[in-house]
Parts: sequence; structure tokens; C-alpha cells
Amino acid sequence: MLLAHPAVLEDLVERYKALAVLRADQGSAAARQEFEDIAYSLCVATGTSDVDAALVAASHRLPGARVTDDSLLSA
Repeated sequence: MLLAHPAVLEDLVERYKALAVLRADQGSAAARQEFEDIAYSLCVATGTSDVDAALVAASHRLPGARVTDDSLLSA
């Protein structure tokens, strides 16, 4: 699987969070589409099918992620 560059992931995460704060999912058709496009791009970039999982996966690949962070491992 190809992995997105951390700078790309960081940009996607920042854009997603900004749109979430602005409640783009409840805004105009264009705002909703942009929000959906960013969520989809995050999923593709992280190899996940759910935006929440994509955000977690992205956080593990961003600068500052701890190598010993095992929060994605199942118990």
C-alpha cells in the first residue's frame, strides 16, 4: 500500500477539522461536498474506509507520533 506523505496527511487532517468546526456537513451543497471529498481523501490516503479510523491512522503517521503508541492494536 502506498502511504501519503506526512505533509499531505497533515493538510487533510487540518482541512477536515476546520470544516468540522464550521459544521460544513450542515452547510451549503458546496460545503457538504468539500467535507465529503476531504473525508474520502483521508480514507484513501490512510487505507481506511471510515473517517474516524482515517483520523487515528493519520495521527500515527504525523510528526510527533510516538513509536510506542499502540492505540491501534486490538486487545
